[in-house]
Amino acid sequence: QVQLVESGGGLVQPGGSLRLSCAASGSIFSIYAMGWYRHAPGNQRELVATITSGGTSNYADSVKGRFTISRDNAKNTVYLQMNSLKLEDTAVYYCNLIASRLGFTNHYEYWGQGTQVTVSS
Repeated sequence: QVQLVESGGGLVQPGGSLRLSCAASGSIFSIYAMGWYRHAPGNQRELVATITSGGTSNYADSVKGRFTISRDNAKNTVYLQMNSLKLEDTAVYYCNLIASRLGFTNHYEYWGQGTQVTVSS
């Protein structure tokens, strides 16, 4: 099986910073892309940032200049550095993985359990 373990969420004041981590483990052969999505009550689930195996990153307009996505290929881990946090950043953040498994040629999508980020004064 493939498992995603997220960490780093918490409570932070406006203008503060948090760093989220997502480590993938299991029968992974290769990773195509990893990313972060978020879902706040009353809102739709939205893309925050993605990064491909080649290092190409993309961001939602709402977080450009404030968030940075990075990866450690040796550890199959993706990070999301969140700076200058705003109240509207409050949400459950989910790690997303697109990868092929050992013994398979197709790529599949996996999701982490989510980690709560709360921005409040």
